Amino acid sequence: MRRRYCTVAILLTLAACASRADAQRTSESDPLALAQKQIGRYLSKLADLHCSEIVTQQKLNAKGHVDETERSQFDYLIMMNGSGEEFQLNESRIEPPDAKHKSISAPMLTTNGISTVLLVFHPYYSNAFSFATGPEEMIGNKATIPIHFAHITGRRTPAALALRGREYPLEFQGTAWLDETSGEVIQVNASLMHDMSDVGLRSLEIHVEYKPENFGKETWTLPAKAVVDVTTPRQHWRNTHIFESYKSFSTDAQQDPNFKVHPDPLVPPESVTDKPDEKEQR
Repeated sequence: MRRRYCTVAILLTLAACASRADAQRTSESDPLALAQKQIGRYLSKLADLHCSEIVTQQKLNAKGHVDETERSQFDYLIMMNGSGEEFQLNESRIEPPDAKHKSISAPMLTTNGISTVLLVFHPYYSNAFSFATGPEEMIGNKATIPIHFAHITGRRTPAALALRGREYPLEFQGTAWLDETSGEVIQVNASLMHDMSDVGLRSLEIHVEYKPENFGKETWTLPAKAVVDVTTPRQHWRNTHIFESYKSFSTDAQQDPNFKVHPDPLVPPESVTDKPDEKEQR
């Protein structure tokens, strides 16, 4: 049985202009300025990291009870192409060889790039949002500054709905809680600004949590959990992404000096075949 999927994707494509970013905010005491600075550091480190991602996909009934559940685990990383002012981020998920799936009849939701919702603060996108600062709040044991954001209609957005081979831009509003001292994003809640039932999307709710991870003498605040809740005129899904076991390519990769690398034998062209993708989008 072929599994059917509806896909909601956060686009991981940037063409950032650093010079314009410097001109936008200059005060280091401005929480938005700190957030923009931290987003730059975050992206510079992200491409050097990989982790384990556990995804739980659930289909809910009209009463909010779970009818179908599928769990998957992936080796997860984000690859960066380009340099300087223009670059592109690509998300990669690789299933372990022994991964198993149960056969299910219900269509399941596929969500990609959800943890990068904090890109609303990136200089390439921040001009497309309005921001308002709220009073200090405590998240766990940290003092945070909540920043309310809302997309400005007609401007670029980092999010899109991928449906039946087309992409529809998504307009988000929500709140991000920033560490009062460093400006790092601790938590984000976001939702659609408008009903999109005309293209099959009634509501979309996103909740993302970020936690510190230690790498030797450095500590980075990285995605820990992302929950996506989606309703259409007829269906309701909830996906939960857990990110754990972070490792750094720069510090964890080691070469045994006694190990000799030999080239693989050439594969005859006639033995290479294209296999159809088992996933259908709807």
